[in-house]
Amino acid sequence: MRIGVLWKRRYMGHDVIADRYARLYELPSGLAESGHAVRVFCLAYRRTSPVRRVDAIAAPGELTWQGYNAGPFVIGGLPGYRRVVITELHAFKPDVLLGGSDALHVVLTHSFASRLSIPYVIDLYDNFESFGLTRLPGLLPLYRRALRQARAISAVSASLADYVRELAPGVLAIALESTIDPRVFVPSDRRAARDLLGLPADGRLIGVCGGLDRSRGIGLVYRAFLQLAASDPTLHLVLAGDPDPHEPPPDHPRLLKLGRIPHERMPNFYSALDLALVPMLDTPFGRYAFPQKSYEIMGCRTPILAARVGALAQTLANYPDCLYAPDDQAELETRIRGQLTAPVIPQIEIPSWREQAVRLEGVLADACGRFGGRRACIS
Repeated sequence: MRIGVLWKRRYMGHDVIADRYARLYELPSGLAESGHAVRVFCLAYRRTSPVRRVDAIAAPGELTWQGYNAGPFVIGGLPGYRRVVITELHAFKPDVLLGGSDALHVVLTHSFASRLSIPYVIDLYDNFESFGLTRLPGLLPLYRRALRQARAISAVSASLADYVRELAPGVLAIALESTIDPRVFVPSDRRAARDLLGLPADGRLIGVCGGLDRSRGIGLVYRAFLQLAASDPTLHLVLAGDPDPHEPPPDHPRLLKLGRIPHERMPNFYSALDLALVPMLDTPFGRYAFPQKSYEIMGCRTPILAARVGALAQTLANYPDCLYAPDDQAELETRIRGQLTAPVIPQIEIPSWREQAVRLEGVLADACGRFGGRRACIS
């Protein structure tokens, strides 16, 4: 197949092209490694360097990345971007489009596919309806229309796939979780990891990373820590990420702030901990998210404690000691004590990115087949 891919360029704080980061990099790469010609068009909403890069892929696979800028006013720059990409797509002659990364790119994918008279598949790494972008006038109904007219949709969690089936009846929707590189997220020596990050060699360390936001329930974690730390002088809370100014961390001598740490250091962060926490609230975001960090934590064989909501409630259903009610401080404190005293590490098979790309490949091939095979692009 010849597959055109449409993403935004920055994803979870990373440049998808330069950093070769996670889902938006791994899925196109895996499709190319399966022997398909893949061209990825990445739009930057903030000015960055335009780029065109051809990755080394064994024949017959091809993988080309093209980065564009939207201009100083995103919406105003879209007509020019659309003209350029339409020209590129005509030259590339894709059999199918794969789009996602936010609601705007879902709408753009529908527009390009309609112009070229080819099928398209949508990938949802999150519930894009919960993103601020959908507050743009008219975008939400266009987004939902694009979902309804897609040939298929891959969603980051089973709960999101279920929701998509309600929005787009009759459209194939599969769960395709974000996962990890098993060569990277492996256990390492705890003392060595603590030394590398400048953390206390002794004591019991619980930690949170990523979005330290009020909207994800970080306040409950802070309050539980203060309560537990009052009676446990060995307990420390370690934060990796940017604190929410609307829910700042409390001032406590055993609350340690590392700030943002490089992605390649995350295995050290998890290995340094006695327990990793994944807070979340029961919101439109929390119900449909699948925190990739949960697989990162389990890959490093670190005990995990997650909010009992959405996808993780399903993933960890057989491990009740690893779950707490998202609004119950008493249960959170009980579970923290339990996991520190008698740690439970879930025995869950983690899919590889290669396996996820193969599943997506089948969805794309089916979309082409149900569309009636290869269709010539029109002008």
